[in-house]
Amino acid sequence: MKVHFIAIGGSAMHNLAIALCQKGINVTGSDDEIFDPAKSRLEKYGLLPESFGWHPERITPDLDAVVLGMHARIDNPELLKAQELGLKIYSYPEYLYEQSKDKMRIVVGGSHGKTTTTAMILHVLAKCGIEADYMVGAQLKGFEVMVRLSHTAKVMVIEGDEYLTSPIDRRPKFHLYKPNVAIITGIEWDHINVFPTFDIYREQFSKFIDLIEPNGTLVYCDEDKEVHRVAVENQRTDIQKLPYVCPEHRVDNGVTYIGNIALKIFGHHNLLNLTAARLACRQVGVTDEQFDEAISTFEGASKRLELVKKNDTCAVYKDFAHAPSKLRATIHAMREQYPDRKLVACMELHTFSSLTQEFLQQYKNAMDEADVRYVYYSKHALQLKKLPDLHPDEVKAAFGGNVEVFTDSKRLLDCLIALMHEWLTRQHSNNQTIKQSSNQGVNLLMMSSGNFDGIDFAQLADEII
Repeated sequence: MKVHFIAIGGSAMHNLAIALCQKGINVTGSDDEIFDPAKSRLEKYGLLPESFGWHPERITPDLDAVVLGMHARIDNPELLKAQELGLKIYSYPEYLYEQSKDKMRIVVGGSHGKTTTTAMILHVLAKCGIEADYMVGAQLKGFEVMVRLSHTAKVMVIEGDEYLTSPIDRRPKFHLYKPNVAIITGIEWDHINVFPTFDIYREQFSKFIDLIEPNGTLVYCDEDKEVHRVAVENQRTDIQKLPYVCPEHRVDNGVTYIGNIALKIFGHHNLLNLTAARLACRQVGVTDEQFDEAISTFEGASKRLELVKKNDTCAVYKDFAHAPSKLRATIHAMREQYPDRKLVACMELHTFSSLTQEFLQQYKNAMDEADVRYVYYSKHALQLKKLPDLHPDEVKAAFGGNVEVFTDSKRLLDCLIALMHEWLTRQHSNNQTIKQSSNQGVNLLMMSSGNFDGIDFAQLADEII
């Protein structure tokens, strides 16, 4: 079997290409540019194109399938050649479904918490010896790539993104997976460039419920009023609905416990994700006792409240949070876990939605629980997204006037390092005795779906700690 990828260098596309290669399929691909880590990974498996650019001559009648990435444009010369030849053209999610249509599909949807919930399910299934195929949106510890497709697994766990499928298919990706078990973690307006109103955005989740297979299961966060609304309003009687809320827990000496189970993760939102994962795992036969034992070793997904470095008085975390509710949840989790520590929170406005004046108003008071609040955005990012200029005063006002705004990443770094050093030095000069088990100190939380224009988080942590 021969499959060709148009725009093979995408974060999702290159992982799917590797997964098919591992399955024994003959894979080729093209792209106009490929950066690491995709470049190194494709090279490792012999899938890196010999030259960059689009080459219609690579599209031949003997191809069994062409997979089209979102990065490719509708007038891509390879796409036009494939259409001319009448080849079967799949979007990324269409091909995932094609590879999993005979498996039990667990699809995790929601505006936030998708990656962590998916990672939790995969971690537990692996610990319980249950083979599963998967697609997840971040690199997970213990998993070589972000996509696995096999001939033998009877279960597939999919992170269900609500963004568009491909340049020629404007459906949300998660509408194509037809789940047996569907999870909705939360609904908060996002991707306003394709969902111009909140009602249109919310409707995508109603359709997602309609696409659950007959006799399937909906697992939904009952604490989220919008999720509750779409779940309750849906009239289907051929699926079971399992609502969930945050479980009882306690924080003791910087460790979160559920019953007697000590967790390596923390935060209200993560406990909600954990409960969704538990309910999904029950559907494949995992007992609560098995789940508790397995989840106690889960350390989190990449950039999801990920610890960069810590000592007795300071911890530096990075997180993918960028939408308003994600900021609130992540900052609250840090405050709950370290109640006696000062918290410096820094976030980057990076997505299309976050950089628009209309959506910016959603961030009002989103960072209030932090002691110091920094917001960064790049003027260059505005230009790339072809958005009108934003003045720092507009950003400051949108957040409620209680943030300091930066547009220069070097100045931001200098201010962060100086502030952290000042606070830590002041604390030591006060001759405070700080035991290893104490919560006292200063923490730094860096939040972005980007990277603050290339900040090396490990180096930043080293300079502070």
